[in-house]
Amino acid sequence: MKIQVPKKELRPWWQQPLRIIQPNMQVKDTRRINPAKLADQMVEMGANAMVFNTGGIYAWYPSRVKYHVHNEYLPQDSDLLRDMINCCHQRGIRFIARFDFSKAEDSVYLQRPQWFARREGGQPEIIGATRPGAWPLLMSTCINGGYRNEGLAVPVIREALQRYEIDGVFFNAPGYIFCRCSTCQEKYKDLYGVELPASSAELDPEFSARCFDDNLGRMYEEIKAVRPEVPMILYYNLHRDHLEKRVSITDMLCTEPQDVLSLGYQKIPEFWQPALSIKVGRSVAGRPDPFGIIHSCPGMDWRHTGLPPAEYRFWLSQIPANGGQLWHSLTGIPDTITDQRILRTVREVNTDAEKLSSYMDGAQPVCQVALLWNADRSAEGLAEALIHKQIPFDVILPEQVANVNLHRYKVILLPEGCTYPPGFAGSLHEYVKQGGSVLAEGPLPMGEEQTKSVLADLFGIAGEMQESEYLFASYLRFETTVLASECTNPLQRELEETELIPHRGKVTYCQPVDHTDVLVLATLVPPFSPLESVGAPPERASLAVKQTDLPMALLRTLGSGKACYLPFSLSSLIQEFKLEEHFRLFANAVDLLLNNQALVSVTSIPGLQLTVFRNDDFLLIHLVNGAGRRPLSSVLPLHNIEIIVGSGEGCPAGEAEALISGDILKTQMMDGKLKINVPRLNVWECIRIPLLI
Repeated sequence: MKIQVPKKELRPWWQQPLRIIQPNMQVKDTRRINPAKLADQMVEMGANAMVFNTGGIYAWYPSRVKYHVHNEYLPQDSDLLRDMINCCHQRGIRFIARFDFSKAEDSVYLQRPQWFARREGGQPEIIGATRPGAWPLLMSTCINGGYRNEGLAVPVIREALQRYEIDGVFFNAPGYIFCRCSTCQEKYKDLYGVELPASSAELDPEFSARCFDDNLGRMYEEIKAVRPEVPMILYYNLHRDHLEKRVSITDMLCTEPQDVLSLGYQKIPEFWQPALSIKVGRSVAGRPDPFGIIHSCPGMDWRHTGLPPAEYRFWLSQIPANGGQLWHSLTGIPDTITDQRILRTVREVNTDAEKLSSYMDGAQPVCQVALLWNADRSAEGLAEALIHKQIPFDVILPEQVANVNLHRYKVILLPEGCTYPPGFAGSLHEYVKQGGSVLAEGPLPMGEEQTKSVLADLFGIAGEMQESEYLFASYLRFETTVLASECTNPLQRELEETELIPHRGKVTYCQPVDHTDVLVLATLVPPFSPLESVGAPPERASLAVKQTDLPMALLRTLGSGKACYLPFSLSSLIQEFKLEEHFRLFANAVDLLLNNQALVSVTSIPGLQLTVFRNDDFLLIHLVNGAGRRPLSSVLPLHNIEIIVGSGEGCPAGEAEALISGDILKTQMMDGKLKINVPRLNVWECIRIPLLI
């Protein structure tokens, strides 16, 4: 009888759930590395893969490649790299080789100066020239030069893969840095027909990406030529990378949403960075879940200590809660790490993640809302509002717009400044007519005449549109209106006691078509004073004009769908001021477009994050608690959270299990919806709900 192997077990190891630990080795601690002990420690901390220094700046093995500088502290009587790989494999840990070709010692520079980056004036770029201690100088290498290509990197990759049972390859710091060497000058002239500019600000915006793709594409080719089964891991950036192109030269994606506290409180990273970074990485279909690389330190200048544990756990938990894979980056090995809080936190979060790995393996996000990602502050602002108001959402990349099925979503969000590819306006129009909803903000792209007329019809706008000057001391006024059975303005929910909320910025002046299908839900109250006299004197603070017919929120019913247009930048207000009124206005607009039928809703608590996934016949609802003033110094437990689950993905069976705590939660079925009570949430929980299909 033939044994049937489960389908998931046929996948390569790198397509299965992973928890990576990367102990960034310090060369002077090399002799303290005991491969067997270190592998045991990786197991104890919950890792099933490890990233280990292999080559580039230093060779961590007896390399025969010329100019490949050896780590002078390597043991002379053994092969540390081979021993480390063997010990990992004996314990079921995959070994990922870390290469860093971005820098090299000055001994290489003296022999091959043409491989190095040149600043304006032709000087090499020296890294850490004033670093204390008896260190050789480090210099930046050119991404187009020999060191990062055939001169050194290619033979090093070939040598390491041929000599060692490496499971995967990761390139650290592989990015482009501005360089004026002759190689770069020739490449730029060949590509664009003009001389290489004197500064990076003047470069063609595609040049850095072209250099990156050429260099790392060559690395990918070499890996596959030597060991085609070995996967390559590459970074992606939240703001400037073309992911559809990136995945053509790599097997796996990783990103670094770092919690850098050493920049000071005024520059504390936004709470949503890990969540949004993973959402962007997951937007490319058919790829392994992206890695979120989280450094344990509060900044590289403080890399020998750890993040506050509560802050650290909150930051880490967002990675798996949004469908990403954990990658812990530590300074040193456990025996050299003096801040034991780091090791405890890594172990605890990995333990929680492992409990969910079989459930989350292959799970897909369940989202009624999609955000068109333009890698700009406007998209970040709307993403912040979605996360803050516990609205699950997907990200659509600009390069995906032409092929994505918009009907997967009930609401599409269009941030200010997003581009409309040819035909996209028509697709939106048809999407709304067939039952979808659209929310757009700011000036609409009115380039070609066809796009202009389609969008004007979509949002119910008559005549020309004109942008105002930057307005201070202005307001948004809720208009009394009747929508369906409601006698109150749906945008004013939980704001019923005020007619006005603050506004600042530009407004696109427009007028609605004279049609019953178009409603004005809010209007502009213009500035009552120039900014310099808003507070002096109060006797002259009266509103010059209390009400206008200039729309601030238009709602168009088209076919069986809706289109809402906000002719101002709500995302900018959210990012700059973070007032509850602006968050509430946004949440009300989304709820209106969802017809008050959110698939999953939760008690609205500041700092609480919600994501929803489906795997076969069950839902997985993640809750992450970031309540409190950041950086978090302690966990502030949340109590009696109510989750309401509708039947959009199948009828919930009336049961709910908290997978991390192991508790069976109290539930109640009412009107076809499942109410779940979560009595206490510490940092992270995942609730499993069976579905009756």
